[in-house]
Amino acid sequence: MSATWTRMDCPRCAGSQLQPGLTKPGVEVDTCPACGGVWLDKGEIYYFAAKPKVLTAEINKARALAKPGDLKSPKTGALMDRLTLFDEVEIDQCPGTKGLWLDRGEMRQILARSDAKLALEMDARVAAVNAVPAAAMLPASLKAYAAAGKGLPNLTLRSVGVLTFLYGLLAALLILLVEVAGLPPGGAVMIGVIIAALQFGLGPIIMDWSLRGLFQCRWVTPDELPAHLREFVQKVVDKHGKKFPRMGIIQDGAPNAFTYGHHPNNARVVLTRGLMEILDEKELEAVTAHELGHALRWDTLIMTMAYLVPLIAYYVYRVVIRIRVRGKDKTAAARLAIAIGAFIVYIISEYIVLWLSRTREYGADRFAGEATGEPNALSSALVKIGYGLAGRPTNAKEREKAQARGQAEAAPARATGLEAMGAMGIFSAGSGRSLAIASARVGAGGSTVDTDNLKGAMRWDRWNPWARFYELGSTHPLIASRLDHLSRQAATKGQAPYVMFDDRKPESYWDEFLVDLFVLFLPYLLPIALLVYGGLQNDERIMFLAISGYGAGLLLRTLFSYRGGEFPEMSIAGLLKNVKVSGVRGVPCTIRGTVIGRGVPGLILSEDFVIRDDTGIIFLDYRQPLHFIELLFGLMRRGSLDGQEVVAKGWYRRAPVPFIELRSIVGGGRTRGCYAMHAKIVWALLLVAGGIVAAVASRM
Repeated sequence: MSATWTRMDCPRCAGSQLQPGLTKPGVEVDTCPACGGVWLDKGEIYYFAAKPKVLTAEINKARALAKPGDLKSPKTGALMDRLTLFDEVEIDQCPGTKGLWLDRGEMRQILARSDAKLALEMDARVAAVNAVPAAAMLPASLKAYAAAGKGLPNLTLRSVGVLTFLYGLLAALLILLVEVAGLPPGGAVMIGVIIAALQFGLGPIIMDWSLRGLFQCRWVTPDELPAHLREFVQKVVDKHGKKFPRMGIIQDGAPNAFTYGHHPNNARVVLTRGLMEILDEKELEAVTAHELGHALRWDTLIMTMAYLVPLIAYYVYRVVIRIRVRGKDKTAAARLAIAIGAFIVYIISEYIVLWLSRTREYGADRFAGEATGEPNALSSALVKIGYGLAGRPTNAKEREKAQARGQAEAAPARATGLEAMGAMGIFSAGSGRSLAIASARVGAGGSTVDTDNLKGAMRWDRWNPWARFYELGSTHPLIASRLDHLSRQAATKGQAPYVMFDDRKPESYWDEFLVDLFVLFLPYLLPIALLVYGGLQNDERIMFLAISGYGAGLLLRTLFSYRGGEFPEMSIAGLLKNVKVSGVRGVPCTIRGTVIGRGVPGLILSEDFVIRDDTGIIFLDYRQPLHFIELLFGLMRRGSLDGQEVVAKGWYRRAPVPFIELRSIVGGGRTRGCYAMHAKIVWALLLVAGGIVAAVASRM
């Protein structure tokens, strides 16, 4: 699968090409520079509606009375239908994609409908996004891009430097512990070393047991692998003088890969059936090379050594804080300072280790690019896995091939879910909560990704401040960053980069981030403010009022995060282009599609879903007030929806990758509801009422 740029022609103006541009709500739309017409993909119009319920009812009524039109869809080339809104405004709809075309005059007419209270006007400050394909770059640009690629940091020196700094930090802490506090650190150090050694020694054994007992994993011989993959792996390990790794296959449609083991000669590389089905030969070899890179570069040992530092720092903190001295304690102040220092070292070293893990991921990516000679192969694989850009087979031949393989149009599921994979998986457990697809086009030449849609899918990674916030706590870099590094590596080899992120950010997006952050901490800010006020007023009821304040903050955060009203029907592609979304700021939506897999590949207890619509794939998060209810559902009920056409209603979020938190899912003749939101509201109201009642009772 390669990234391509797809031309979209204006339905009105012959020879005029639609240009993508960003709107004030953070959504990309396509406009004609000649006539000012606007193309909106399915569901995108609802981002601009003050009252989506009004607009939804009007569009549904118009669709029932649709008439044949004479304009061709810029997406499919088919003739569009004419819809009449509000009895006078005529717009055009693509019958295949449900996208909408609005002429400039039609937009003004809709804006004039005050009863609908729409806000479709785009931000005039935003310039059109550069849509030039990577293959069409000027030679000078390619040379500059390649020069930047040659300047990438030396990952070996970076890793050595990080380990040196970490152990220097640890040594300083231990010296301080002995010299200032006069306490022997041996016990804490030994405990930390023993635990790290046990984790390193027993980890692969425990992982083997987990794969056998909880996951549908089968260990295979080299002869059972596809011939091209067997030959590729053999070539790579022979080059480095190592043994052929033990290979496992998880029988699940979700694409994933990871490696573990003590050293290169006893490495295990595990692939899922879904990965082998959606990737072509070069992509599968590239992902396998990435995992071999972890094994051959001793990443497991290096990361164990790195994790030892925060582990020991934490145990030093715990040991020092628990020491009790009989009689007069002359070292109390010193021990407190040591404990605080140890905890600070623990926090700092944790984030340094995560940064090192992300560095090793770049190294494994680079190893794969060198081993295959085609960095773009890993780029396209990452897009398929991380953003589900494999696409739905769009012709009968492709569908027949899928059915012949025994798959119900198999597709990506959650990128990971095995927490034990840690930093050695193709994606991290934290960032791999879901997959989503922007757009894919499948034809006789194979599957290709629309570069414009790919850029749209990754603008959140590159522009939204939440992306960097989440990356700080992740073992893996953001996908957009990995693609940028791989594209630069391709340029150094004289190959056209897979994608160039050359579009301009229209605004900072910090205002939404700060609002989200304020709302996130609101349940804590209100009681703190009340406690401070009560302390100044010497009010004995303040503790009870602080409880009410916490409940009020929790209620406000829940209402902000779970916006109600209308849940308009949208496409996964349309959702993914929204930059102004986060884990706190949810977007109500409805998706129609087919359940194609479990949230955690092969895990029989997984309660979550992976759904596919005509534009792509996304993870559905099934949440209930109590976790054991989710486990029971995953074990006993969830499988009944596999392969079923469903209607999923919920809130689209991104934290850091996209998913939909379910409100309900309809399929198989039943409606299954999720009540996490309701439980949060009830709990918040109980806290508010309980605090007020207790405060009143205390004065009686």
